This record gives sequence, C-alpha cells and structure tokens, in this order.
Amino acid sequence: MNLVIDCFKQVKGAGKSIGIYNLAKSITCHLGERALEEAKRKGDADRKGGRKNGGDSDTIIVLGNAHNREEFDVPGVVFVEVKGNPLNKLYCIFWELFLVRKYAKRYQADRVLFPRGYRPIGRKGSIGIRKGGRKIKDTILIHDLIPFYYDKHYPGFFNRLENAYIMYRLKVSMKKADRIITISGYSKEDILDKAPFCGKKIKIIHNGLNDVSYHTEKGKGAAEKGEGDYIVAMTSGLPHKNAKGVLRAYEAYYKKASQPLRLVVIGIEGISFYKEMEPEAAAHVECHKFFQGFDEVCRVVAGAKAYLFLSYVEGFGFPPLEAMQMGVPVVCSDRSSLPEVVGDAGILVNPDDMEEAAKALIRVTEEDEVREGLIKRGYENIKRFSWESRTDLYWEELFR
Repeated sequence: MNLVIDCFKQVKGAGKSIGIYNLAKSITCHLGERALEEAKRKGDADRKGGRKNGGDSDTIIVLGNAHNREEFDVPGVVFVEVKGNPLNKLYCIFWELFLVRKYAKRYQADRVLFPRGYRPIGRKGSIGIRKGGRKIKDTILIHDLIPFYYDKHYPGFFNRLENAYIMYRLKVSMKKADRIITISGYSKEDILDKAPFCGKKIKIIHNGLNDVSYHTEKGKGAAEKGEGDYIVAMTSGLPHKNAKGVLRAYEAYYKKASQPLRLVVIGIEGISFYKEMEPEAAAHVECHKFFQGFDEVCRVVAGAKAYLFLSYVEGFGFPPLEAMQMGVPVVCSDRSSLPEVVGDAGILVNPDDMEEAAKALIRVTEEDEVREGLIKRGYENIKRFSWESRTDLYWEELFR
C-alpha cells in the first residue's frame, strides 16, 4: 500500500500554529520507523518461508518542500520535494484545490493523509482514481475548529475573507473526506456540531508527547527542578490564550499569598493586556515574548514552583502535559479539551474566576502534600500519550 502524506505547506515558523507542523513531523518520523520495522518483519518472514517478497510492502511518500526537507526527509519514507513556493498563499490554494491530486496519482497513492485538514474539492469519499481504476482514499487530520470560535467570539480579529474561506474549506473537507482523525473528544464534538453526519468516520487519536529534555551547563536536564522562586505561565497575544486572565489571576494570588512568588510569563512582551494591574503586583511580573531555543523554555518551566495555563479553547493542549513531564504541578483552565487531557493530574479552574485560580496557586506553591500529589499524578498521566501507542493507532487507521 502507498500512503502519501501532504506536508507541502508545512514551514516551521510560518502560519499561526507550530502545533500542526510538529504533529505532522512526529507522525512522519514515527510512521517511517514503523515502516522500516514492518519491511524487516516481512522480509524475515519471506526468507523463512523460502519466498520472494510478494510486493505487498507499505510505502510512505512525503510531499514536502525545500524548507522542511531537513526534518521530514527521514528514514523509512520517500521524500518528494515539490518545487512550488509554500509561502505563496495563492500557490498554496491552487495546491490544495488541484495540484495535490495530481501528485497523489503520480505516486500511485492508495490513501492520502492531509495533516492540515484540507482535502481537494469534489469527489466525496475519494480524491481521484489511480492507474488501474482503484480509488484514492483520503484521511484528514483535524486539530481544532478555532476559526469557527473566532468567527463567533472575536469577529474581525482575523481577516474576515480569509477566515470565511478557511471555515468553508474545513466544512467541505469534513463532509467529503473518506476518514477523519481528530486529537480529542472535544474536537470530535466540535466537528459533529459543524458536520453532524460524520460520526462514523471519525477516529480520535490523542497527540503523543515528544522529548522535553534540555541541556544546561550541568548537563542534559540538570536544572534544579522546582527550586525557582517563581510561577511560570504560557500564553500569547491571541484572545483565546487569555493573557489578561493570566495577569488578573496572578494579581489576585499576589494579594492573597503570605509570601507571593514572582510570575514569569512566556508568550507576551509585557503587561499591556492588563494595564490596570496594581503596580506592586506588576513589579513582580517578568514577560518574555519568546526564547531563542526550546532548551531555554524547558529550563524556565522545569525550575518553576507551579505552571499556570488559562486558555479558553484548545484542540488538545500540549503545554500542561509538557510541564508534567518536567515535574511541575499544573493549574489549568477547565475549558474545551483540557479536562480530558489533564484529568486529575492538575487543578482545573474557571479561567474567568480569578479568586479560584489564586486559591489553586496558593495550594500548589504552599502545601507540600498537594504539590507532591500533583507531580506524582502528572508523571502517571503522561504515560497515556506515548508515541509508541500513538504510532500503533495511526498505523492501524492508515494502513488497515
């Protein structure tokens, strides 16, 4: 069987989400490893039975570009560098609507995986006919439906025409795709709200966790975990990330705590999201728009006493799980997919209830029993998201 994975539009740092890029890369790498294992297993079985390989091997073809070749051209896959410009919006629209179908036929695809969620137009249940008359099936990967969330709650924040086009493309893709993979039960319910008759073709596969170890002067992952005198929060300037809520929650915590810790915020340049913040609390807030490397992000997170994440909507929600991987107790929003992913391994709070968030931060930073219990449950929780188990699910879904 030939599986084609459409990664042409994946360019690190381009677009609104690094999450889609990282997931597409992880799927490609892990499926490539599995393809090598399967080829060896079949080869050993053929040799043992005195047979020649019957040509039933599974092949993975990745349609990529010059920008992502270094990370997507991995063992176990056939990498095809498409010559068009993935940073040109008009070319990308033309690619998604028409060109990718031609490449699927050219490389004799049996199935095409679209990690960005958009399939070519037309042909419900098939994107074309390959040589020999066999239909080419397609699977789309839906991370979330945040464009619909913005259309409802923050109309005009993004370009209205572009957002309308994205919503249209997603709706058509969900209705016409042969199969849909999504990353949480929350996202599945969101899909069914927009495309009610898709239930039988949806498969939930939670994201897998990648390595969050980091290098310091003391060696890999050698920072003193939990010894920093601060709380760390991850947010951004996008409204659904609730940067103002993070600052308001810290202000409430600062007033209540007997010995308040400072706050380190990753993702914003300053406290302009909450200009009314009391000066005394504001003086204890340190903001970083970004860090040069992921090692530095991990070092800062690993050293914190607590991790605060108050997003309104997430298709999955990597950040709290990454904090758990580093042994940091989590205070997290109780919205969207986050209760499903965090479970009882974090303290879930209403992201608009600052008093509730403040009390949770005090418990985590001042009560050793609470803190140690959350750290222990966090380590147990992340076991649900191993890439070994994710790869099994993807392989079964795409090569069955």
